[in-house]
Amino acid sequence: MAFPLHCPPPSPPLRISSPPAAAAAVPNPCPNLSSLAPPRLCLPRHRRRRRRPGSLRCSASSSSPENRRAGPASSSDAAELPLFPLPLVLFPGAVLPLQIFEFRYRMMMHTLLQTDLRFGVVYADSASGTADVGCVGEVVKHERLADDRFFLICKGQERFRVTGIVRTRPYLVARVDWLEDRPSSDGGDDLESLAGEVEAYMKDVIRLSNRLNGKGEKEVQDLRKNQFPTPFSFFVGSTFEGAPREQQALLELEDTAARLRREKETLRNTLNYLTAASAVKDVFPSS
Repeated sequence: MAFPLHCPPPSPPLRISSPPAAAAAVPNPCPNLSSLAPPRLCLPRHRRRRRRPGSLRCSASSSSPENRRAGPASSSDAAELPLFPLPLVLFPGAVLPLQIFEFRYRMMMHTLLQTDLRFGVVYADSASGTADVGCVGEVVKHERLADDRFFLICKGQERFRVTGIVRTRPYLVARVDWLEDRPSSDGGDDLESLAGEVEAYMKDVIRLSNRLNGKGEKEVQDLRKNQFPTPFSFFVGSTFEGAPREQQALLELEDTAARLRREKETLRNTLNYLTAASAVKDVFPSS
């Protein structure tokens, strides 16, 4: 399900923007809550991923939870999780502000607030359907309004893969297996070096992006903040705003080194684009 890693087609310069709105939830408009979300980098788009045989993705006509048929029961110790399809990708450690207004998901929130405050966020769009790999969102702050809408702050926890559907009404509940990165063939020192290279590319991308947006070439501070390579790779992926399919591909990788290498390639391609755009701007300032 991986994208080719050669140069992507041209796209507008990297910019900072907000996450897309969902049909049943939108990013929280409250300034004090929205400010908790990390900045997201808009990167050049990649080609559409090929679907993996046997995956639980559904077509555009069946992406709605009501149109998905419940699957057979599995082992009694399988984990069950309510799912929330959204047109965005949540990564472990990332913060996601949401406004819940659709009735079935308000029902889900009433249940969650009485249990463990955890639900599964899965990426969904009309072209590729609903992904079978997602990330648990844990409610860390919530506000219930008079009209029964909810403002939420969620934080990404562990990843999961959907293995079956338990029920579809009033909201989707699935059986899931938990995902963790497998031990990498790259040694610890190599992972540290790779994470350092990704951070360096990311700093250069932010610096050039600021310059092109008229913000000046300010010194970019420490982005990694002493994170180990795996959580740092998730943080980098969470900043790739504007490329949700690429983010989904990064989320599904089960190898930290492979994820960091892919992010390095994406950032290098973006840096090349921004460098060319910066050179054009120097020659033709009015453009």
